[in-house]
Amino acid sequence: MLYQIYETQRSLMEPLTDFAQAASKLFSNSMSPLSQTTFAQRMSAGYDLLYRLGKDYEKPVFGIHTVDVDGVGVAVHENIELDKPFCELRRFKRFSDDTDTLVKIKAQPVVLIVAPLSGHYATLLRDTVRTMLKDHKVYITDWKNARLVPLSEGEFHLDDYVNYVQEFIRHLQATYGNCHVISVCQPTVPVLAAVSLMASRGEKTPLTMTMMGGPIDARKSPTAVNNLAMNRSYEWFENNVIYRVPDNFPGAGRRVYPGFLQYTGFVAMNPDRHATSHYDYFKDLIKGDDASVEAHRKFYDEYNAVLDMDADYYLETIKTVFQDYNLVHGTWDVRSPEGKVERVRPQDITTTALFTVEGELDDISGSGQTEAAHDLCTGIVRKEQRHLEAKGAGHYGIFSGRRWRDIVYPEVRKFILAHEVPQKKAPRPVAVTELPDDSPPVPPRKAVVASKPAVKKAAPAKAAVKPAAKAAAPKKPAVVAVKAVPAPAKAAVQAAPATGAAAAPEPDAVPTAKAAVTAAPAPRTRRTTAARKA
Repeated sequence: MLYQIYETQRSLMEPLTDFAQAASKLFSNSMSPLSQTTFAQRMSAGYDLLYRLGKDYEKPVFGIHTVDVDGVGVAVHENIELDKPFCELRRFKRFSDDTDTLVKIKAQPVVLIVAPLSGHYATLLRDTVRTMLKDHKVYITDWKNARLVPLSEGEFHLDDYVNYVQEFIRHLQATYGNCHVISVCQPTVPVLAAVSLMASRGEKTPLTMTMMGGPIDARKSPTAVNNLAMNRSYEWFENNVIYRVPDNFPGAGRRVYPGFLQYTGFVAMNPDRHATSHYDYFKDLIKGDDASVEAHRKFYDEYNAVLDMDADYYLETIKTVFQDYNLVHGTWDVRSPEGKVERVRPQDITTTALFTVEGELDDISGSGQTEAAHDLCTGIVRKEQRHLEAKGAGHYGIFSGRRWRDIVYPEVRKFILAHEVPQKKAPRPVAVTELPDDSPPVPPRKAVVASKPAVKKAAPAKAAVKPAAKAAAPKKPAVVAVKAVPAPAKAAVQAAPATGAAAAPEPDAVPTAKAAVTAAPAPRTRRTTAARKA
């Protein structure tokens, strides 16, 4: 019911937000008489702030059109590689007219970035993608808003998340031979599970795993987010934050954790900081500080855009990761798409290098939570493991902003490059055309004979004279002349007399060529008087 109330309130507020946007432009446009009034700047700033507080924020776009690769501008085209009911595997393909640059980018490592499904869209990692594109082939998981997924697509569970990651890894392995995986925040847990299951089955695993700011072991240095999940029961979350999607969306009736409730939780963690930020935005509008205004808009266009999560996935994550700690206790079972239940065993990983990254000031995933992955992956030799704590970086600073670009990314790039192997294109399947079961076998193609075959002359046949009471014996078949004709030419076939039979093409003739067959006339025979009378 709460979701329906929210949608009703949003619909009622929409005309007001549209009016606020128009009024802001009236007081700021130099062509408008209202812009010449005394309080025009303050009125425009106030209406603009009202508009941004009340508007509905749609899913942002990545908007990455070019990147710089060693001083050369490279075009970037975004396309969907795989489309699943709840997620898209999005590729950022690079193009260049410079031959040396093209050769370089083709040989660069392949990286799968697993974006979090925890309220925000994958575009939150825009800076991560843009930076990685300079030295890597980049793919990212772009999770869909659950309220836009019809009920006919079924439910989405934490097991499905793990299976999606495995499918994406296998897809890149089939295309390039292998890949590297980077998980940011929430997906560190399902990514570790996915790679563990692949290792337990004896499958090829990624070359490296880079885990950044994730709750591998949420018991260590618990934050406000961890405390909320640990101090509330599973039933409390199910009864207080799960609602059904209203009828005006494609996913009507689906049980979800609504995005607007998640956004409320985000703001509630630091309400003073957000209030100060909006007030500073108001003052910057009055002063005409366009750079600060644009920075504020850019940040909150991303921060305020939230998505709904499927209820089953959200509740299972709460229970598995933050309440029962199934991963660290070794009691996590995952159901495969075929219905087989498998135990997650991180100790089975042996051929994948591990790199963990934490922020010194991270207030979402506490210190030591991500580093705990090293204690679980005992099958990885110590020299293939590494940990980094980014000094002065908060949660978002380890994958976005200056500290990500200057501190974290150089180490990630170095780690990936140290474990890169030459890429191998998977062989493409050969198309085979099957013949019908009742069709004759196709004879092998033989060499074309350039010279014309010699024409045999028909020897005159002698008629055997029989007694008058008997009919003349049948004559011998006439010998025919066979001439090979090139394939495009049509065959000119003349019917042989009744006493002659058409000869078959000679074995040396090309199967596709048609023969021009001319039957030789049957030789005339001399008959005796007795024969004539008969």
